[in-house]
Amino acid sequence: MLKKINSDRFLGRGPIKILYPGIGISDNDTGIGSIGRIDHPEIHGNTVISMHPHINDEILSYFRTGKAEHSDSEGFVKIIGKKTLMLMKAGSSFFHEEKIIGEGEPLEGLQIFIRPGKKDLKPEVVFLDLENLHSENSWRLFGSPNAETTFQFGSQTWLYDMKLLKGNEAQLPQLPKEKLTVLLYVFQGSVMVNGEIDLSKKDSLLIQDEPIGITASEDAELVLFVTDENGEIYKGGMYSGNQM
Repeated sequence: MLKKINSDRFLGRGPIKILYPGIGISDNDTGIGSIGRIDHPEIHGNTVISMHPHINDEILSYFRTGKAEHSDSEGFVKIIGKKTLMLMKAGSSFFHEEKIIGEGEPLEGLQIFIRPGKKDLKPEVVFLDLENLHSENSWRLFGSPNAETTFQFGSQTWLYDMKLLKGNEAQLPQLPKEKLTVLLYVFQGSVMVNGEIDLSKKDSLLIQDEPIGITASEDAELVLFVTDENGEIYKGGMYSGNQM
């Protein structure tokens, strides 16, 4: 099954656009498995997102341009952005603040709200310094439920990214097991899937039990969400949880 999710499905009129990927696909869940919500911020200038709570969310900050100063209730203060990514595992209670440093380029990226496997896990903050900003023409695994990655989710969730250069082709990476659900997200650029599905910036494609071929119509930055919908998932998170 292949189902396109158009960019006009995003909610919000400000600089942060919000996608609940399950809306329009499911009658009873705003998420897809452990993928609860995807935010795509584009923030120009200095901005403070003041201290606010998260409960039972796992939030991955994946900023591709710009930078922000992160501070939180666990005592961490760190500049994130571009090659420094962050995973916040909120558990029962967690507060954080972001100060957008608007000098030069705007802050643009994704904040990805993953559902934990269980309620009230221990709060934790993890940072990942990437060796390279992009992985060109090859999928890079940067989050999984296993110790093989610095970012370790509490649920059966895997995240990959890739910059597919114009004219190049790619398939899905070898997935860790069968019967997984995949969401392909176009962060920048445009691609053609199987020669007939055109995806541009902020479009995504739900993939279940289908082989696909991806061709870059122009340089494209792609993020791949993989979830086991049969795995244990807590759907009551403050932002990642089911909103219906």
